[in-house]
Amino acid sequence: MPEPDLSQPEPDPILSVVKPGPQPADDAADSRAAAGVVKSKGVFGFLQALGPGLITGASDDDPSGIGTYSQVGSQFGYGLLWLALFTFPLMSAVQELCARIALETGVGLGASLRRKFPRWLVGIAIAGLLAANTFNVGADLGAVAAAGSLLSRGALPALWLVVPVALLIIVMQVFASYGTIFKIFKWLTLALFAYVITAFFAHPQLLEAVKATFVPHVEFSKDFIMALVAVLGTTISPYLFFWQASSEVDELTAAGATNPQARRHGLRRAELREARTDVVIGMAFSNLVMYFIILTSAAVLHAHGKTDVQTADQAAAALAPLAGPFAFIVFSVGLIGAGLLAIPILTGSATYAIKEFFGFGGSLASKPQNRPTFYLILTLATVAGVVMNFVHLDPIRALFIAAVINGVVAPPLLALIVLLGADHAVMKRSVSGKVSLALTGIATVFMAVAAITMFVTLFAGH
Repeated sequence: MPEPDLSQPEPDPILSVVKPGPQPADDAADSRAAAGVVKSKGVFGFLQALGPGLITGASDDDPSGIGTYSQVGSQFGYGLLWLALFTFPLMSAVQELCARIALETGVGLGASLRRKFPRWLVGIAIAGLLAANTFNVGADLGAVAAAGSLLSRGALPALWLVVPVALLIIVMQVFASYGTIFKIFKWLTLALFAYVITAFFAHPQLLEAVKATFVPHVEFSKDFIMALVAVLGTTISPYLFFWQASSEVDELTAAGATNPQARRHGLRRAELREARTDVVIGMAFSNLVMYFIILTSAAVLHAHGKTDVQTADQAAAALAPLAGPFAFIVFSVGLIGAGLLAIPILTGSATYAIKEFFGFGGSLASKPQNRPTFYLILTLATVAGVVMNFVHLDPIRALFIAAVINGVVAPPLLALIVLLGADHAVMKRSVSGKVSLALTGIATVFMAVAAITMFVTLFAGH
């Protein structure tokens, strides 16, 4: 069967019905590739040189992830610290593969999958992604609003803050330039250092923590297995695959290395080297934050018998009487920053997946007048999260449903991505090597086992 030609994007669905007015030029943003050199020195200059990998890694520590890590630390103490080291190479390999596919093909992951696999199969995977993202967005909006309410000492009810937070995110995505959005994302990653700082107020048992870091602890119990499933589903999530690939394509477009009208030909070694460095640093940062959240929760909450913490805002509230008000404030501020970073990436990854699947254009560098369908989907994804908070859906239930969907969607989607990366016809000289195949294969198998285990546990409970 001949490969479909996806190099020419379809006309915007809305503009094909409504006659467009004057269309301004899209953004030509500063990008990692276009910058060429680091403009500043020290830590800030280093941060400026990083791109999609750092942002993807940081967005993995969203409020729902922070809630999962807090729950794991409060329930099992230091017992699951080793997962931070275990998941790091798996996350890095998966995200590097997604970046490499995008850099080689010049299109997003949805378009690349559509070229190789049956449309119905890719459609099912993307539908699962949309469902999981919607629940995640709703839960994350609720968590950010709850953190804001905590900081106001209850003066502002959490529900009052959901809509303002959503409007702030929509305004940023629709009206800010591509360059501005990604600068905001980069600076928001600094908010996650709050969890590193908080750990110093926790006074953990160092010898016990070091042992738990390097010596895996496993329990054959229902709660422990569910905790493993939750951490795997939170760290290796489908939305990260699509966001990483689409961000790399946007970076290439901003640097003039590819464009929507011409299929990309080949991947330069310098591009791959930069992307790999970016991904490894981003995933290391993500797992560092994960490690310190578990460490803090174990040292403060578990040590004081607080083993029933289920959300990030509950963890923040529990820190105040146990570790002092400053730890509570830092944890809460970090939660707000994490949500403001993760929510637009969740909605953005869903929007990129939809537009790549259906073949119409659009990106965060596009003007809303040029690609109204892209921005309409982006807005509706955020509105769906708002609606979830006003129908009083239990946030714990929402996160559980999202984890189930992610657990089901991730393994087959990972299998497709691994097959795509190993295809010489698609990847040319950038085809996956033995190390990449081994690590991404292990990630796929572990996610499949996690999904099966989750269902076995569910049915066993009835």
